[in-house]
Amino acid sequence: MRNRTNHLPDLAYLMPGRAGNIYFQLTPAELVEEALKRKEGVLADTGALAIDTGEFTGRSPKDRFIVEDDVTKNTVWWGNVNIKFDSDRFDSLYKKVTAYLANRDIFVRDSCACANEKFHIDIRVITENAFQNLFVHHLFLRPDVIDADSRPEWTVIAAPGFKADPKVDGTRQHNFSIINFTKKIILIGGTAYTGEIKKGIFSVLNFILPLERNVLSMHCSANTGAKGDTAIFFGLSGTGKTTLSADPERGLIGDDEHGWSDYTIFNFEGGCYAKCVNLTAEKEPQIFNAIRFGALLENVNFIKGGRTVNFSNIDKTENTRVAYPLYNIENAVMPSIGASPKNIFFLTADAFGILPPIAKLTPQQAMYYFISGYTAKVAGTETGITEPKATFSACFGEAFLPLNPVTYANLLGKKLKTHQVNVWLINTGWSGGAYGTGKRIKLQYTRAMISAALNGELCNVPYIEHPVFNLHMPVTCPNVPDQMLDPRNTWANTELYAEKAHELAIAFNKNFEQYAHLSDPELIEGGPNMALSV
Repeated sequence: MRNRTNHLPDLAYLMPGRAGNIYFQLTPAELVEEALKRKEGVLADTGALAIDTGEFTGRSPKDRFIVEDDVTKNTVWWGNVNIKFDSDRFDSLYKKVTAYLANRDIFVRDSCACANEKFHIDIRVITENAFQNLFVHHLFLRPDVIDADSRPEWTVIAAPGFKADPKVDGTRQHNFSIINFTKKIILIGGTAYTGEIKKGIFSVLNFILPLERNVLSMHCSANTGAKGDTAIFFGLSGTGKTTLSADPERGLIGDDEHGWSDYTIFNFEGGCYAKCVNLTAEKEPQIFNAIRFGALLENVNFIKGGRTVNFSNIDKTENTRVAYPLYNIENAVMPSIGASPKNIFFLTADAFGILPPIAKLTPQQAMYYFISGYTAKVAGTETGITEPKATFSACFGEAFLPLNPVTYANLLGKKLKTHQVNVWLINTGWSGGAYGTGKRIKLQYTRAMISAALNGELCNVPYIEHPVFNLHMPVTCPNVPDQMLDPRNTWANTELYAEKAHELAIAFNKNFEQYAHLSDPELIEGGPNMALSV
């Protein structure tokens, strides 16, 4: 039994009858050593540990449950996102998982979440595999002092080798991730995908911070300028959130999960869990250079005959990942805290070519587009998709929201008004037509627009209003052609543009119907105006 403290934690309160070895608070080097010894993975030529997560190479949203009890019954947004789980069945499954682990070696790590100590929660994570514990070291915050005798507030138990019996245990299939807010336990089984651990804690914070602490929890990246001005970037996969927030001239607060308190933005995490597909040193130098000894590569493929990663090979999955601590990024802000934001960017890759490349939003529009969480999938991204498809994910992270999205949007609206924040809608998708006809907006133009917004260069320029979406579009922007700022000017057929703009507006309104009964009239008015024509 190995540890980095004077003694091992007593886990009897969690796992009675423990008989196997406990590996407590191992260093990354020790965890890599254990992983290699147990044949959990191999070293890439960069020194990073490369592992395969097996059957599951991504989260399984339909197998994520929340225990229904007095704490959650009338607060959780029940439905397809948050699926009810019986309290007694949780207790039974918990006993089975802990019995499964009783005679096995386990890896235990005490960590915490939330860089702002006023809001942080202590977490004990128990994993079956060494590489899972390495992931926990990277993604959660690392306390300077560890007390093995403490009993952290939250516990995560991850046992990928344990498979549930759906008929007996009440799960959908053999894998599961279950959150119990009363007992403050997250139970994960049947899957080795490490993202389930990370997103389990994110879901917890999305529940307790807005309800109990008046903190807006956000699925976003954040950075800060030399003058202390904070910027936040929201966006679904493929919209450029990581790319655009990774600015060598600005400090990185974090790349994925943050809280907004009365006066600060703070990172929930202590590291990054970045996608690796088509990664290059030129496109993503910060991520590429962070892949070194101790980093954890998931489900990647090597160039034949060696240990060099082929980042363009997605034979196992398109969702190849790398996990590393935030200190692997040269310009990371430590501790990961910034002032309340001056600018917020909603990123969307509009594959229909309808939305302008940049627009300034009113507070009502910001709340509407925040709830909508729009982007578009293009042909080839998923099986069966042969043309652009509108995709909506509430608050740019619907899968992790225990509360109704309107709750988060209302909290956002209050903070926008209090802090007088500029909110921008940025289309990183297509212009001049839909995917297949138009062209992808150049990254250099998007960067120029974001820089202009951050530098205040769009404060005093004229704006025009989009007649369908009511968006305020600047007529000029430094280093960007004026013609492309109004998307109608880039289409050869303006009548076709009008037709497609109305179709997209209808999709927005149809999606919003599920939230309308909980929304104030002025929030609804932030959406597109279907009564007008282009």
